[in-house]
Amino acid sequence: MTRIRLKYVQEFADRKTGSVFRYFRRPGFPRVRFPGLPGSAEFMEAYQQALQLAPQPLGTKRNKAGSVAAVVAAYLDSTLHFASRAKGTQTQRRKILERFREQYGDYPVGSMPPKFIAAVLTKKKPHAARNWLQTLRALCQFAVEQQYMREDPTRGLKLPSVKSPGHHTWTDAEIAQFEAHHPIGSKARLALGLLLYTAQRRGDVIEMGVQHVRNGTVVLRQQKTNKPMVIPIRPELQAILDGTPSQHLTFLPTKSGQPYQPRSFSRQFRKWCDEAGLPKRCTAHGLRKAACRRMAEAGCSANEIAAWSGHATLTEIKRYTDAADQERMARNAMARENTEATRSVKLR
Repeated sequence: MTRIRLKYVQEFADRKTGSVFRYFRRPGFPRVRFPGLPGSAEFMEAYQQALQLAPQPLGTKRNKAGSVAAVVAAYLDSTLHFASRAKGTQTQRRKILERFREQYGDYPVGSMPPKFIAAVLTKKKPHAARNWLQTLRALCQFAVEQQYMREDPTRGLKLPSVKSPGHHTWTDAEIAQFEAHHPIGSKARLALGLLLYTAQRRGDVIEMGVQHVRNGTVVLRQQKTNKPMVIPIRPELQAILDGTPSQHLTFLPTKSGQPYQPRSFSRQFRKWCDEAGLPKRCTAHGLRKAACRRMAEAGCSANEIAAWSGHATLTEIKRYTDAADQERMARNAMARENTEATRSVKLR
């Protein structure tokens, strides 16, 4: 019988009676004792409920009233301002606020001037600074609403625009090189297939498993946007899934049988790329972009691509379609020019 491995589940045996107790143990979240045996209906129902629990507030009792630490704790405990956000947004903002609280937790939140926020942001890299500004702005707006602050010190605060091409979009040659080194049946090939043929983000791919497959589709809710998605399983991906046996709930388990954490997955994917001799520019996110590129080259509209990838706006998608249209029109122009040149030679 295959043993089911579940994240955050720990077992404890009573030395006197030999009885085994199982608990949900997740840092920052309430502890829950599970009924029944792993895999049973009552156990799995309790496990799913435990995964949906809200995190415990950050030491509200030991924080000084009106301090940064106290307001951060109150914000993270707010259903309207924090818990209603998408899971990916919650994760990102929690990490930022944890660091902000560790550095400035004792400061009175009501006396933070704009220049203080600006000084904090100038220490960050451009993309990180934008994430920090969004997070601190949300915290300050909450503080104003709850009368911890009179005015929002982030109002009017702007950052210079970041001009960057972003992640490299894999070429078909790079994809073929990876596939040639990692055959169907390997975890590396399965990772590439899930990224390329679902066009989803790293955080969603590492959570995918048999429980998400329904009637020839992958059904999920995106972590970053909280958007529900129903993605048809392409024949190429189905062939990879059929050729890659799994005994776990997730398609891509670690050696211990647990789902990957985002950063550990990126490190592992980098190793697979190195083994295939691919340059450092090839990343997991670049395959999501390659999937969009391929759809654009096939003539799909921006709306059709967004329906597959789940992009919240069409701005980035439009870049793919515009580039594909430009290349297609350029090739058509070249073909017509060659045709006319051939006709001219024949008429001479």
